[in-house]
Amino acid sequence: MMKNIPIWQDIKTKKYPKLEEDAETDILIIGGGITGLSTFYELKNNPCKIILVDKYLLGYGATSRSTAKITYLQENIYTKLKNSFDFNTAKLYYESQKEAIKQIVDICHKNDFDCDLEPNSSYLYTTKKSEINKIEEEYNILEMFGEKPQKGITLPNNKKVKSQIYVNNTYVFHPLKYIHELARISHNKEHLIYENTNIEEIVKQNNLFYCKAGDYTIKARQVVVASHYPNFLFPYLFPLKCYIEKSTLIATKEKNINKFNAINISNPILSIRNYQDYYIHVGSTHNLCFDTYPSSDYPDLLKQIPSKNISYNWSNHDIMTYDNLPFIGEIKPNLFLATGFNTWGMTGGVLSSLILKDLLEKRPNKYEYIFNPLRNNKEKLLKYPVNIFSNTYSFIASKINLHKKAYKKNPYYTELNGQKVAIYKDENNKEHIVYSTCPHLGCSLIFNKEEKTWDCPCHGSRFTIEGKSIIGPSDYDISYDKKN
Repeated sequence: MMKNIPIWQDIKTKKYPKLEEDAETDILIIGGGITGLSTFYELKNNPCKIILVDKYLLGYGATSRSTAKITYLQENIYTKLKNSFDFNTAKLYYESQKEAIKQIVDICHKNDFDCDLEPNSSYLYTTKKSEINKIEEEYNILEMFGEKPQKGITLPNNKKVKSQIYVNNTYVFHPLKYIHELARISHNKEHLIYENTNIEEIVKQNNLFYCKAGDYTIKARQVVVASHYPNFLFPYLFPLKCYIEKSTLIATKEKNINKFNAINISNPILSIRNYQDYYIHVGSTHNLCFDTYPSSDYPDLLKQIPSKNISYNWSNHDIMTYDNLPFIGEIKPNLFLATGFNTWGMTGGVLSSLILKDLLEKRPNKYEYIFNPLRNNKEKLLKYPVNIFSNTYSFIASKINLHKKAYKKNPYYTELNGQKVAIYKDENNKEHIVYSTCPHLGCSLIFNKEEKTWDCPCHGSRFTIEGKSIIGPSDYDISYDKKN
């Protein structure tokens, strides 16, 4: 029977308490994914008091929805960076990814982590004759970096391609197991973790950050925002500096598994990796802003994969930046940001922890300049109009509400006590009532019938069937309050 959850979430994990009192700390880390927990780990020997909070459960956001590849072969990223910036920027990015990979491997071996880490060859390929030159260009740049990629025309699963390159010094692992191992060895009486603790607002007064979490406040001297989509950084104009890419993922159970991971070089993107007796496939990627109709991307991805033995099906949202570089660094004195990993969050999150550790402890870092969240370049100016249009389009399209007709009366939309709501009846005929607009900026929500979640087509907020916020930028739930 197919499960509509990420394959990584199909395990039991340790639960941490919810914040139930005011607190004060030296460093507050907001976000319990790979970025936040890696930073928490890097600071485990720091004598300062540290608190990490997650709005839901550790790792249940983007981290557990990824493919969890640990690779520096990331489409033709080095060609893009060389053309947009220069060779040195491309080389620095390459070095940063290699350093992150080494850090993951070293941490796992040093601490004997049980997270299914294994060496795994990475392939970059094309099925189009017109793109062979792009593969060749990426190959040449990697050679200039000192790598020795190999060439071929057949993937390990016997898929014929027009051109491919591959490297062997890369890895895969189980991301949820990994971050919970980080939490296990880093958590102590001075370094605390709280789940189901949602930071709704950050205000700075007298060199302290007052971070509101429901009825309680955390006072912090330094704050790291490691959440997927940092809503409360409004003056930073985050929605105009990136867009959200939605992907569909399918895990198929196979008899003969080859240990490798691969991705093609252009749209339609098709990515694959092995895990135990499964292949995990990724496809149907597109800008979320143009996903205002509740049709499923699941059938489209099925057309691209040979197996129909589907065990898991889910979706993921990735923050995509205008210049292919993440946002990592200080945006205001003692306020730090790490996000925008352009689908490569495993290495991006770990790299962030290395940079942030240096910045928090007032040391320079060789990568801080190229990942500076406040950077300006020509790509930013070119993409601003596009991002303004896509944000406006998604809001207006969601408000037209034509998508309501596609649900065939379940869910259905109505008003209760003057409030716009949506009502979904589950297989037991139980009604689940939620407010039908996203608390972030008021976009109308779409019902994800595969995963049974309410999704915002504008900026990617996601809510459970009961209305609990599980992925931002929304800071609030949409559960219907019968008292109002």
